Amino acid sequence: MINVIISGANGKMGKTVAGMLSDMPDFAVCAGIDLNTASYGDFPIVENPRLLPEGGDVIIDFSNPGALLTLLPYAMEKKIPVVVCTTGLGAEHKSLMEAAAREIPVFFSANMSLGISLLTELCKKAVSVLGEGFDIEIIEKHHNRKLDAPSGTAMAIADAINEAAEGTKEFIYDRHSVRRPRGKQEVGIHAVRGGTIVGEHTVLFAGQDEVIELRHSAGSRDIFAVGAIRAAAFLKDKPQGMYAMGDLVASFV
Repeated sequence: MINVIISGANGKMGKTVAGMLSDMPDFAVCAGIDLNTASYGDFPIVENPRLLPEGGDVIIDFSNPGALLTLLPYAMEKKIPVVVCTTGLGAEHKSLMEAAAREIPVFFSANMSLGISLLTELCKKAVSVLGEGFDIEIIEKHHNRKLDAPSGTAMAIADAINEAAEGTKEFIYDRHSVRRPRGKQEVGIHAVRGGTIVGEHTVLFAGQDEVIELRHSAGSRDIFAVGAIRAAAFLKDKPQGMYAMGDLVASFV
């Protein structure tokens, strides 16, 4: 049995994770953390990690970047692994995660979808095969309530492409003020916000007389909850360190 603490328990994703775990015999939600402490299950919800009961095996965090400032120190003190699913993290939050990973297992991915992880690996492969003969453009689409742009997932894909290209790529976020031909090393990154789009990421490789398009579309937020739960099970008995979706995917091979 894996006892899970949900940070951001009263958010949409927190409730989705709790609902899924209630149908899984090998998991149980033992507590939640949220500024809104209204309870909807058979577990307590507290506003601060210091008020949590004992007994958590792993924390799944779908809260907000600011919550990590109290959550990670608590996890380090109690030696509880953490799956960080929160997006829009700044340098301070990433530094805190790296510090925590020296003492506990920390799993972080800009997108918890296994499909996005596969898309990223395919993009890296495409870069190595196609070389510089193809221009690369990334288009991400999300709902009109999303605050950050470009999405963390789009930036993670761009970083993976740049890594595969040995750091030679230049990210271009806006072309309306750029009066020059497209450079060979450019990667265009474009954000669309509208309606209730859960999340779409398209990567175009445009060459001479041919275009290759890699695309992932999320039909619901459930896929992110599934990824987070799989990450929690993967992380439970791991040693301290930083883990990512690639590590989880590799464990299936």
